[in-house]
Amino acid sequence: MYRTEDVLATLGMVRQNKLDVRTVTMGIDLHSCASPDPKDLCERIAARLRKYAGRLKQVCEEVEGRYGIPIVNRRIAVSPIAGVAAGHDTEGYLAVARTLDAVAEEVGVDLVGGFSALVQKGWTEGEQRLILALPEVLSTTKRVCASVNVGTTAAGINMDAIGELGRVLVETSKRTASHDGFGCAKLVIFANAPNDNPFMAGAFHGAGEPDCVINIGVSGPGVVKAAVESFVANSPTRPTLGEIAEEIKSTAFRVTRVGELIGREVASRLGVAFGIVDLSLAPTPQVGDSVGEILQAMGISRLGGPGSTAALALLNDAVKKGGSYASSSVGGLSGAFIAVSEDSALAQAVENGDLTLAKLEAMTAVCSVGLDMIAVPGDTDAETLSALIADEVAIGVINHKTTAVRVIPVPGKKAGERAVFGGLFGEMIILPVHAPGGSGAFIRHGGRIPAPLSSLRN
Repeated sequence: MYRTEDVLATLGMVRQNKLDVRTVTMGIDLHSCASPDPKDLCERIAARLRKYAGRLKQVCEEVEGRYGIPIVNRRIAVSPIAGVAAGHDTEGYLAVARTLDAVAEEVGVDLVGGFSALVQKGWTEGEQRLILALPEVLSTTKRVCASVNVGTTAAGINMDAIGELGRVLVETSKRTASHDGFGCAKLVIFANAPNDNPFMAGAFHGAGEPDCVINIGVSGPGVVKAAVESFVANSPTRPTLGEIAEEIKSTAFRVTRVGELIGREVASRLGVAFGIVDLSLAPTPQVGDSVGEILQAMGISRLGGPGSTAALALLNDAVKKGGSYASSSVGGLSGAFIAVSEDSALAQAVENGDLTLAKLEAMTAVCSVGLDMIAVPGDTDAETLSALIADEVAIGVINHKTTAVRVIPVPGKKAGERAVFGGLFGEMIILPVHAPGGSGAFIRHGGRIPAPLSSLRN
């Protein structure tokens, strides 16, 4: 039941504070498409995508027009391709990627996720082939996004896969050197990846999901920032951080209601299941649509300075609490993204020298998701990149949370120079990597870091 005053308040947030539905993501199961013949496999995949997603663009535009709430992105997430195409050679995986790319363009979606493998405990021959194909896929397709889950709290961390992914990042970066290594921006390396995440580049249609489902990713950094600014300015006395948290919870409640309204309407019109609302606050490069600006509104004038991690923890928790109260269908990542190049305030803090790679890593212990959209020098070696991945994955595995790495070595550029990715991906100053080249022996051990003991947590 939606109350009139809630709807009116929400429309005010849309007009004044850039509230939008960041993404409608259709999850499609592809396991029934499996075939030993690569041509037959691709034809089955194309037919299934057209069957479910053929009207996705039209329906999203209809719902957008009815409610006046912008739907920024339409996307598809498919079953992890490593399983769907198991048994095929590298050419077979490449054919599947090209099919996904072509059909995504045909049905009018901007990205398709799920060129993925889940290798936290070990990897099959097919999963290794998919990972080896990633540089070619990410450099020759426009819409295909990939992810690899390399660790879980239950299984530990697959260091063999992490070692290989360092080399994949270097090769992908070289192949997309003309665009500052942008191919790496379409690859997310996860720990504890959720099965219903609607946000790219890490979305895939995971185990336990139905044939087809609509998942929603709302946004709203500008709305939360405006709410905090107004609350602080208009309070008769200086508000406590607990009172600020309550204000964020109330705002997150309204934002989540918007997501659920739009998601259920789109799913109903398409005749498919409604899945979840992801509560994540996702920034854009536009000023006024930044997670960093919310922290500044709380009183952290220099992002990256002491207090930044505590402020982010408060924000993340309040968003989860407010959203959980608004909907019983919450899932995905649900928190605050600190995607540096996509967030104008965070990118400016990097440029000012206030926000370092070490501080970002610390902040990922309390945020959603991890080291996201971070540019590093192009001469960073593969084993150092693998070690960077391993550190972030370890934070997620030990702390029972999702973490991820989306890091971009920028060919031909050094720390302090600017990397430009364009559009929603933004731009940023390249961050230096501390002590590169000093972790090779550790990474070369390979194997698996065992799962952590849960009964003696501290």
